[in-house]
Amino acid sequence: MMWQMWTAFGIFLGNVIDLAFYYIPDSGGIRGLNWRLMLGSAGIPGLIVCLQVLWAPESPRWLIGKGRYEEAFNELCRLRFSHIQAARDLYYIHVLLEAENEMKKGRKRILEMFTIPRNRNAVLASWIVMFGQQFCGVNVIVYYSSNIFSEYGFSPSSSLAGSVGFGALNWVFALPAVFTIDTFGRRNLLLFTFPCMAICLLITGFSFWIPSEKGRVASVSIGMYLFTIFYSPGEGPVPFTYSAEAFPLYIRDLGMSLATATTWFWNFMLVVTWPSMLLAFKPQGAFGFYAAWCMIIWVLILLFVRETKNKTLEELDQVFAVPARVHAAYGLRQIPYAIKKFI
Repeated sequence: MMWQMWTAFGIFLGNVIDLAFYYIPDSGGIRGLNWRLMLGSAGIPGLIVCLQVLWAPESPRWLIGKGRYEEAFNELCRLRFSHIQAARDLYYIHVLLEAENEMKKGRKRILEMFTIPRNRNAVLASWIVMFGQQFCGVNVIVYYSSNIFSEYGFSPSSSLAGSVGFGALNWVFALPAVFTIDTFGRRNLLLFTFPCMAICLLITGFSFWIPSEKGRVASVSIGMYLFTIFYSPGEGPVPFTYSAEAFPLYIRDLGMSLATATTWFWNFMLVVTWPSMLLAFKPQGAFGFYAAWCMIIWVLILLFVRETKNKTLEELDQVFAVPARVHAAYGLRQIPYAIKKFI
């Protein structure tokens, strides 16, 4: 949760800095000083983080896994209020690692991710939410919002200001997810927000047919801003939270690696294909394409993504042990129930 919220804050801060540097004029024979400062400034937070690593505590869990118990205890003492608490947590971590190592003995973990139904269902659900995080179209707006604004009516400074608005909403509406993700549940948040995101993308795309420049600019902005309002508390924070819960302990590291690789692979595909898609389909078709994917992903979530809210590890094993076809049938039965209840 915190990861997503502060990533959104970083995007917002970057947009603000870009807007501030835009007004810096060229000087000293340097052409394009403003965009050079925009690009170079992005390295400053990374440099600060690198320097902070020197004082960051080492992972006690990693140290215990390497048999370095004294160092692990010293690090825990830095993180706890008393030595008693540090000793307690040292023992807990030791016992948990012993249990995990016992479970891993003689097992082909990569193979079992796909051959054991409980694990395979977790892989499928995690893949869907991670794929959906990209193919809902959010990073088209994150990466290309300034270009979209400038090409269809905004001045360069107004385009950057429009991106600041997007970044601000992305961060502000990530805050409620800290509370709603455990109140309404991961699956319910996704089922509610994906159709809303599809509608917002259609509004954005169809707005490019408006002949009036002012009306077009206003409508495109509204569509993008509404999209991020629905994305930030739903598909923004849910995928990483969900993937961290879905896998059993003995393959959790492999599962999270696969989930993370999934989201960044499709992120790459989206970024590479968007410019050519925009030329071929025009904005109406390009945004409509991702609106359609929002609805496809909604169906996949309905059928194959299980709820993990407030579940223990043992309960999660039972949830993901339910055959995929049984859960898909349950998801289909929810449609008439939801229509009767809410419509």
